[in-house]
Amino acid sequence: MSGPAELFAVRYGTYVTSRSKFFYDFDSFGEADAEMVMDYFFYVVRVAGETVLIDCGFDPEVARRRGRTPLVGALEGLAELGIARDDVDRIVVTHFHYDHVGNLRLFPRAALLSQAEEPRFWTSRVGQRERFASVTEPGELVLLAEAASSDRLELASGRAEILPGLSIELVGGHTPGQSIVHVDTAGGEVILASDALHCYEEMESDRPFAVFVDLEATYGAFDRLRELEASGATIIAGHDPSVTERYRQERGPVDAVVLRLG
Repeated sequence: MSGPAELFAVRYGTYVTSRSKFFYDFDSFGEADAEMVMDYFFYVVRVAGETVLIDCGFDPEVARRRGRTPLVGALEGLAELGIARDDVDRIVVTHFHYDHVGNLRLFPRAALLSQAEEPRFWTSRVGQRERFASVTEPGELVLLAEAASSDRLELASGRAEILPGLSIELVGGHTPGQSIVHVDTAGGEVILASDALHCYEEMESDRPFAVFVDLEATYGAFDRLRELEASGATIIAGHDPSVTERYRQERGPVDAVVLRLG
């Protein structure tokens, strides 16, 4: 039996947008527009003798081209936890958008895991349409396709255990293979919602993010997260700046921070 997982978040980037761009169908709210900040995180899980990344962030050059502000590189963020490139055993990819897979090339030895629906969709004619493809990078999708063809990319279907105390669950909505991740920590179960929940307000007010492939499934993901929260799990929103206020800073440079989540 392994002990409870250690769980950390690395805040590696930020972006200032508006509420009208952030929320789907914002005009229907009847509210004045306002500034909104999105923070970017990837996560580190230490469990069962392995070091696992949950996503790996965006490529800084890609981020700058897209108007985002990189705060720390993936390797520099990991170094704050004493983790080197070759210490990473696995990367769990919650979905294939550019801000979740942009640094895969930095970890050529790590095994990869995603839901089977992700590569299926992004290689389909629909997935290649601009409406969806605009939030992916062609080179990153090629890397993932190569990983799939070489069996480096393991594909899950629904709920699957990765290691004792660490599992992935399909919720869909934001993308067809959008996953949440269950982590059993000393403080209880933590759910990494990734982009199934960009900010807590989405779930609290039933307001979807502007980018999705399936609106019904997006609402279904909210319902699933509420169900998990009601059962006692702690939900971590994927892009909410309040995460840095809710959890203790472990270490890190001035702008980027490393948070202990469990």
